[in-house]
Amino acid sequence: MVADKLITKQSIVSLISVFFIHLSLFLVSQFLPSSSLLTLLPVSVGVMLIVVGLGGVCKKIVGVRASAPAFVVVNIFYVWFVYLVVIRPGVSYKLDIAFNSELAVLLLGLCRILSSDPGYVAYGSSNPDKLVADPLLDVKTQLQESELSSSEMYKGCTSDEEKGQESTLLQRVRFCNMCKVYVKGFDHHCPAFGNCIGRKNRVLFVTLLVGFILSEASFIACLSQFTKYYIADEDVKKTSFYYTLANSTMLFSLLQVLWQVVFLIWHLYCVCFNITTDEWINWKRYPEFQLVVQLQLGFDCSGNPATRTKFINPYDHGILQNLKDFLKAKE
Repeated sequence: MVADKLITKQSIVSLISVFFIHLSLFLVSQFLPSSSLLTLLPVSVGVMLIVVGLGGVCKKIVGVRASAPAFVVVNIFYVWFVYLVVIRPGVSYKLDIAFNSELAVLLLGLCRILSSDPGYVAYGSSNPDKLVADPLLDVKTQLQESELSSSEMYKGCTSDEEKGQESTLLQRVRFCNMCKVYVKGFDHHCPAFGNCIGRKNRVLFVTLLVGFILSEASFIACLSQFTKYYIADEDVKKTSFYYTLANSTMLFSLLQVLWQVVFLIWHLYCVCFNITTDEWINWKRYPEFQLVVQLQLGFDCSGNPATRTKFINPYDHGILQNLKDFLKAKE
């Protein structure tokens, strides 16, 4: 399963994409050796957007798309390779152990989430085709509650405790347009991990996101030690191939940390208020998030009192309880 997602023609396209992205960052560091990070970061973003845009055009012409999971894995190994070949000699023993351990755990977690069950739901309906007829319609409006309660889970039978919570959980079964499946607690489809993020693997997803940030922050700390240990002479600093390679990889890591921190903050917000990304974006499509309020003044075209729809979150039970429910979610 994991190998099928990584070893394909799309993976070769991902490998080429990684090469050109890091080559562009290397050239930025090469031609702007004395520039500050405040200058290099926006320039790097602009160059990467150009490279990604050109890559997208080329992929459309060739007719082959890249594999996002393979892109992530190749980037991890590239950073690891630069660390081992260039940076490691100037890094302390403790930081070396910490960084290598973080990357090893990160790869294991990545392999796990690629094949994890986000909470797939298989219904025992006599007419399963009607489940796909309107993917944005709430599942509970399509099937009777008796059918829902007898639904077969993707992985075996549920426990007694889980059966007691089933009536509540089934209200949050959503459809993934990418995978064409229904998922309990569906948050979003993550291209980087090649899988849906739902109730059963959301904890793993957030943990992996934290792991990426920590490992990239550790890599930046390793680069700091490398710079202090090896780069004392300004002339060497400007001409060293190793320094340019290390600097370009640091730019990549910084850019990754910046967007991942924002992404993590968003998901922590969702966890604290017990809402998913899909629900927050598409709340007008889910009746339980809608509260119709009648306005005191004004009438519509039919002469009826005017109303407006407000957002409510029926699943928000306070931050502490929401955190408990999140951590109790089983993979």
